[in-house]
Amino acid sequence: MNRNSIFYSITFIFIISIASIILAFMFLMDYDKQNYTEKLNNKYTIIARATLFHLNNFITKKELENQVEGYNMKGINNKKDKEKIIKNAQVLQKIVNKIGTSSILYYEKQNYLLIEHDNTVLLLKDNDYQPYRYHTIRSIFALILLIIITAYILTIRKIKPLRKLKREMNKFAQGDLQIYCATDGEDEISQVANSFQNAVDQINKLNKSRQLFLRNIMHELKTPITKGRISVEMIDNNKQKQRLISVFEKLELLINEFASIEQITSGEGVKNVKPYRLSDIIDEAIDLAMISDDQVTIDIDKNYIVHVDFRLFTTAIKNIIDNGIKHSIDKQVSIKTTDDEIIFISQGNPLKYDLSHYTEPFTQGEITHKSFGLGLYIVSSIISAHKLEFKYEHRSSQNYFSFNKISRLF
Repeated sequence: MNRNSIFYSITFIFIISIASIILAFMFLMDYDKQNYTEKLNNKYTIIARATLFHLNNFITKKELENQVEGYNMKGINNKKDKEKIIKNAQVLQKIVNKIGTSSILYYEKQNYLLIEHDNTVLLLKDNDYQPYRYHTIRSIFALILLIIITAYILTIRKIKPLRKLKREMNKFAQGDLQIYCATDGEDEISQVANSFQNAVDQINKLNKSRQLFLRNIMHELKTPITKGRISVEMIDNNKQKQRLISVFEKLELLINEFASIEQITSGEGVKNVKPYRLSDIIDEAIDLAMISDDQVTIDIDKNYIVHVDFRLFTTAIKNIIDNGIKHSIDKQVSIKTTDDEIIFISQGNPLKYDLSHYTEPFTQGEITHKSFGLGLYIVSSIISAHKLEFKYEHRSSQNYFSFNKISRLF
């Protein structure tokens, strides 16, 4: 259990409380038993002393009666009963002095006082005696312990929804919007859980509306683009035809990239993860980037396999290649691999800002007319969705962009 947890704190407090009560009751029982025993001893001492004083003629019978009045000690006169009790009783305490002997006896859950003087033997039964009240104190202790344990259980049950709420909030933080934490309770924790669930439901509605909006736009745009491509094929002017074809291809590419953004940001993440050769992904990325093969130098193992979403990972590599060529001095990009990273190298000046600045949506570099500012944002989003790290450094007049911890994809 986490020591910073409120459940740990409450459990610890209740354990300390129960331990304290147990110690307090043990001390109370011991102290109360001593007091009870002391009271009995004082009582028997008074009676024995007064009786022996009377037997020694130090006090009169009237004075004896006055001193033992109210103690309810009855003499056992039956000789057989007296002998039986004296013979079989347990001697709890015995006092011998010059004026006589007194003993406290215990027999069949009763206390007796035996007084001996010369040839006189008196046996008095304590009619007020009750064994020490273990059961009463134990019952009180058990009742208090039960109340504390019941209070602990009720407290834990009251705050138990916090655990579910925490789990659901962790799922929500990781991008899982399909959570449910509503409760039927009316306490403050239930109100917080229900309010959070209402917020999640509202976010889900907004997300679905946004997804529907984007998908409808992309669907509606594809129709005129397709019609435009068909119409372009009818143009005789080859130069104008190639220009228009390039424009429509660029528009199709942008729509596909918007689809990638929509998939990542909607929380769907990577779905179609399969093993692919990295060389095949790079070849597809070069085709999508619409650049010549001599602009990219590839130095990788042909059998380098990664487990990725082919379309998304191809889009990321296409964008990083496209970015490298646009912003390089010689319009060249080199691709290399190590055991734990894919590296894209290009000649160029260092970035003016940290990489995080360029991975924000619609952040543009110096050549603004060549970019919508989404390239590195798309790359960063796709790489993060694959649980990788997107890094940058500048060395020896070269820019190094890399996908780190690539071994996670093996």
